[in-house]
Amino acid sequence: MPYRLRILLRAAFLLLALATLGLALSVLQQEKQLSYTNYQASFRKTGEQISATLRHPAGQLALLNPPSLGAAAPGLRPLLLPFPALDFDDQQKVQQAVAMSGCMRQFGPSANLCAAIGNNPWAGGFIYVAGSVDLARLVSHRSGDEVLNQSHRVRVTVSLRGRTYQWIAPFEADPRQPSGPYAPLRGRLTGFNAADEGRKHTRPVKDFRGWMWQNAQCNEPAAGASPDTCLRNAFFSVRLPVSVLQEDLFGDDSARRIWPPPDLDRIRVSVVLLAPGEGAVVLDSDKSSAASGFSLADLAPMLLPGETLRIDKVAATGAASLIKLAGASGTEDASQHFLTALIRRLPVDTYDTPLAATHRIATPLGSYDVVLAGDVRSVSQSLGAVASRMAWFVGAMLLALMLAWLVIEIGIISRIKELIERADSVARTVKERGDASQPDLSDLRGEDELGVLATCLHDLLRRVREDVEREAIRAEQERDMWHAVGHEIMSPLQSLIALHGTDGNQSARYVLRMQQAIRVLYGRASPSEAFQSTVLQVSEIDLTAFLRNVAANAPCAGITDVVFHGAPQAVLVRADEYSLEDVVTHVLVNAQRYRLPGTSIDITLEASETSAGVTIANRGPTIAGDVIGTIFEYGVSDQEEAGAHGNRGQGLFVARTYMAKMGGTIVAKNLDDGVAFVLTLQRGAA
Repeated sequence: MPYRLRILLRAAFLLLALATLGLALSVLQQEKQLSYTNYQASFRKTGEQISATLRHPAGQLALLNPPSLGAAAPGLRPLLLPFPALDFDDQQKVQQAVAMSGCMRQFGPSANLCAAIGNNPWAGGFIYVAGSVDLARLVSHRSGDEVLNQSHRVRVTVSLRGRTYQWIAPFEADPRQPSGPYAPLRGRLTGFNAADEGRKHTRPVKDFRGWMWQNAQCNEPAAGASPDTCLRNAFFSVRLPVSVLQEDLFGDDSARRIWPPPDLDRIRVSVVLLAPGEGAVVLDSDKSSAASGFSLADLAPMLLPGETLRIDKVAATGAASLIKLAGASGTEDASQHFLTALIRRLPVDTYDTPLAATHRIATPLGSYDVVLAGDVRSVSQSLGAVASRMAWFVGAMLLALMLAWLVIEIGIISRIKELIERADSVARTVKERGDASQPDLSDLRGEDELGVLATCLHDLLRRVREDVEREAIRAEQERDMWHAVGHEIMSPLQSLIALHGTDGNQSARYVLRMQQAIRVLYGRASPSEAFQSTVLQVSEIDLTAFLRNVAANAPCAGITDVVFHGAPQAVLVRADEYSLEDVVTHVLVNAQRYRLPGTSIDITLEASETSAGVTIANRGPTIAGDVIGTIFEYGVSDQEEAGAHGNRGQGLFVARTYMAKMGGTIVAKNLDDGVAFVLTLQRGAA
């Protein structure tokens, strides 16, 4: 048993270690499945976000103006709008268009400019310039005044293909608008050729159109501030006629009608806003650096490590790659290579299926395919950090299990083994020689639990030795007592045999049974030992005649109304006649005790080719279910003070012992109206 327990203990620790590893792998597999599912959802969401971003006017502006175009000409250059044209003379429409498309570029703290062309070539070869800046109250140019520098004005310069176009456009307030220091201002920007500035009878440029609006309220009104000097936001919108672009569209050579212009990225636009007076520059696009707007490269932060984004322009001749972006590559710790390789081997549903999504973005000038490709290896790499933390936890658990096993194995089991060996030596000595010698446990004593156990075992063995000695003395005394009792009873029984030993005398039968009982108990230390060591004289008897005789003689033992039910023919069985009669008598005594008044005790005999069954049944209370399995044990009785009334709880014990020695069985079972005892014996020779 100790070896099995040690094997069981070691197996338990091994199973705990394996369970810890299995739990860690299971958690990693579940985390991988969850991470992969989340990655799939995130991948789809990223594709939808990129698609939605590129369908927005700002995204379409980035598609129509890829980064490669912007790299050729730094500064302000015209952008291709996702709109056919700008309604330049409507402030709300212009502001909404340039704000939605993200065309505005910031110059300095309070100025914004946008230079653009429409995507519809039939709207004319115009370049649109829109902007906003904080100014003092606008000073208007008087109509007919040949001097232009006494008002706010805008100077615009366009350079392309070796040509330069320059216009000067003073602000001319609308006379029909309300007047007042805090009234909003609105007026035209009348364009003149810059080369004609200061000449008499200068005429405006025919196709140059522009408007300027200024808010009524100051941006940050201060106490005592003059309405003419406080800063107000002004917004202007200009349409520039560029003859070179118009010649491309409406010239005689139709093959040159290409829109947008192929050299759009090399067109330079310069915008200078001047205050009244000489050299009073409010805004100069060439001297201020413009903040970059949204571009396709800004989509890269939306990509996870390992993901790639490719944007192709769809054409009749095939797709042309516009840009290719990749997610930031994460740095992997060298210590995570093993864990990452382990994670990749964990099975996950549809993990090997490549992730890819394609979205088509339609623009006024063609369609673009946005191809997003995922990389599931990033899932394993992202789980590497989780696996590293879990590895420390698993290592700590395994180390704790090993330490616990060593403590138990060395500090506890080995000492318990020593205690068991010394206790076994005492047990063997007691078994072989009957001498409970005191073992030496001084080296195992201590203040810990096992030391206390060794001390207790020492005291216990001392008491066992004393009890063994007392038990030997008591057994010897009881054996002497049984010898004396047997000797005193055997002499009167011999006289009774001489008086009643004639043939046909029923008293002789009971005297012989008493004599056999005395032989059984004679010289034994205890009744249970005597019954179990008894050797019966098994022979063939007629069970039918035997049971009929028992039923007839039952009233002599004070048991009335015993009825035998059986066939008249003889049924031979193997049994000891006197012992079998003791068995039946003990059962009848119990039936007599519990049967209902006025009811009979039925003895039924049934025989087969190999066995014979005797059922002794009475009507009365049944045996409790928790007791029926123990009624054949020695000393079990439901009678209070059983010993005082002669009920020692040994009748059914004797019945089961004798039946077993005769090769039979006895069982008890509850009936609907009482209890039945079933005796089974082997058949004799036919």
